[in-house]
Amino acid sequence: MQLLKDARRRILDSKENLSWTGDENDQVRQFLELALGRKPAPNEELDARAVRRFHRLVERRASGEPLPYILGWTEFRDLKLKVGPGGFVPRATSEFLAEQAIRRLRRRAKPVAVDLATGIGPIALSIAHALPRAEVYGTDISGAALKQARENARALGLSATFHRGSLFDPLPSSLRSRVDTIKIHPPYVAAHEIAELPAELRDWEPHESLTDRSDDGTYLARLVAAQGHEWLRPGGWLLVEVGSYLARAIRSIMTKTGYADVRSTVGPMGYTRVIVGRHT
Repeated sequence: MQLLKDARRRILDSKENLSWTGDENDQVRQFLELALGRKPAPNEELDARAVRRFHRLVERRASGEPLPYILGWTEFRDLKLKVGPGGFVPRATSEFLAEQAIRRLRRRAKPVAVDLATGIGPIALSIAHALPRAEVYGTDISGAALKQARENARALGLSATFHRGSLFDPLPSSLRSRVDTIKIHPPYVAAHEIAELPAELRDWEPHESLTDRSDDGTYLARLVAAQGHEWLRPGGWLLVEVGSYLARAIRSIMTKTGYADVRSTVGPMGYTRVIVGRHT
């Protein structure tokens, strides 16, 4: 269909606005279904209203608007999650963070998990889905993101408690020395690098989920490493997901702040993304 070919080319021509390319065929098919409100019939002739709706969707994508914002949802570890403006779109690479946490929590009879900077809740809800017996908490400074996290929990019928506030601040004091895993995918883009990001990230996703406004992107990781000992039980784990270029720095921070068995873990795509350390 020429309409789809033209739309694919329009998106490709706007690749400087986008954080990734390569799935344009899938995107334009999704836009067509969204414009029609259903799957198109073979060789279907579209009416003018559907064509206009389709073009508006394509132009939104070409401007850099994230695909999940346009669709209203994204998929994470087979969970369909609502996401829109104010919510950080979870990355597929973060599924490995969830897997690393779940693997460590399975060993506990009544696991307690904390997900810091939880956003729309992908990690927290993945744990709640995999381990229904787990006590799961998520915190975030964004009310808009937490609204979506709570809506996702309700829609999926999953049990997780979300608190608004910075890092550990809003957690119940009763969790001190009880937590089995603390996880964070901190905003780690250095402040001076924000302007260099593609429009899809820079102009659409909340800046507080992209940068901690530090010069090197490690400020929040340092805070969490320093404060995590107060919350972890003996033998509990801290897991930090960052870009591979920060792995050495995060390992050093965790070692210097007293964690044992600090190491990098390599995800299925071959990248070092998750740094782990154990509280003794």
